[in-house]
Amino acid sequence: MKDCYVSRTGRDAALIARGDPVVYDGGRYADALDETQLRAYEQDGFLVLPGVFDADEVGALRREAQALEHDPAVREGEEVIREPGGTALRSIFRVHELGRHLADLPRDPRLLDVARQILGSEVYIHQSRVNMKPALDGKEFYWHSDFETWHVEDGMPAMRALSCSVLLTDNTAFNGPLTLIPGSHRQFVACVGETPEDNYRTSLRRQDVGVPDPVSLRLLAEKGGLRAFTAPAGSVVFFDCNTLHSSGGNLSPWPRSNVFMVYNSVENRLVAPFHGMKPRPEHIAARRSFEPLTPLQVAA
Repeated sequence: MKDCYVSRTGRDAALIARGDPVVYDGGRYADALDETQLRAYEQDGFLVLPGVFDADEVGALRREAQALEHDPAVREGEEVIREPGGTALRSIFRVHELGRHLADLPRDPRLLDVARQILGSEVYIHQSRVNMKPALDGKEFYWHSDFETWHVEDGMPAMRALSCSVLLTDNTAFNGPLTLIPGSHRQFVACVGETPEDNYRTSLRRQDVGVPDPVSLRLLAEKGGLRAFTAPAGSVVFFDCNTLHSSGGNLSPWPRSNVFMVYNSVENRLVAPFHGMKPRPEHIAARRSFEPLTPLQVAA
């Protein structure tokens, strides 16, 4: 397979024009979003939907995430990522297989149908996790495009995936909210450097490889600006797999947590990682099954 998005091969940094659609099939595969919302997603590379989940739903999800965080068996598992230089938990992966409410979440039509509409196909979960930022000391996530990592390290062929972040706590200006660069999804930033073996063991704590160079980052930010998502719990952010994003540290006295899920098109299933690397573990990049998700039956 020809690699249209070459990165981390020792080459200089470069901006490569996106060769894939943003909204597939004209957004006709499902009808969760209206035309205005679809156009906004296509233009900016993201969309925020406030008030998708009510307080009871958020509470159930948050309690389940907290139970996983304090479960000794989970804490010692390979799904857990700790903060750089500390023991506090940063992320728990594969949460859609670890909890009842979290297992139902990817199949909720309020989320699933948005993914199906934008990606123009049935979808499966490429990756899921709870991202946590402990009070006063939750560390930042540096600027990156998820697709750059999924393409190079997981073998995701095309930009036909999206991320969905369900806010379990209020995301404020003080607790490290998700920040994106509008329009950055239309340029692939080819990164410098080569990928160390088992890079995921360190990159998920602090990413140093596969990050945009300062010149490319400045050009895209000057053109699109920055958008920080401050929104109450229960809101949902959908963003394109290639949208550059980051988040600052949590300096507030309250913890922040969000459920993060990656929907990938069943027509975009993973191939062998590019540049001869071995695949990352299943809990980070699903390969065992590409079966499409079936919608959760919601009681009337």
